[in-house]
Amino acid sequence: MDRFLINIVFAFVWMLLQGDLHFYKFMEGFVVAYIFLWITRKSAVTTHYFPKIFQVIGFVLYFIKELIVSNLIVAYDIITPGFYMKPAILAIPLDCKTDLEITLFANLITLTPGTWSIDVSTDKSTLYIHAMYVDDIEKFKLDLKNGLERKLLKVMR
Repeated sequence: MDRFLINIVFAFVWMLLQGDLHFYKFMEGFVVAYIFLWITRKSAVTTHYFPKIFQVIGFVLYFIKELIVSNLIVAYDIITPGFYMKPAILAIPLDCKTDLEITLFANLITLTPGTWSIDVSTDKSTLYIHAMYVDDIEKFKLDLKNGLERKLLKVMR
């Protein structure tokens, strides 16, 4: 985690030295600092930062893809005549254990159009969600478990 903080600090320093306080300069500094930290990785304590950054990037790309697909499904249903929704309230058993993991999983579900996190059971073992387009309940649950939740837990642990 300290490598990540060092990377962020270097990115801010880069941005300030450039005299340009825009996001693209921050990202430029982040990449430069990441390369620098990667080159000097042998001189420091062993860390999981370098492989983890690729997992985070993969997770972000996966979530963006899911976001685009769900937006297109909802937009198609709105634009076309007819009624394509098959709403359902589902109980998803959780592999997430910590409050942070459960909160992130629930919020990522809610951010995706067509789904909404309703509640978490008191023992934190089940997440209740509402979904607008559920053809097969078990397939929908498996897609969430093997997709979003598994990838989130891979990044978090």
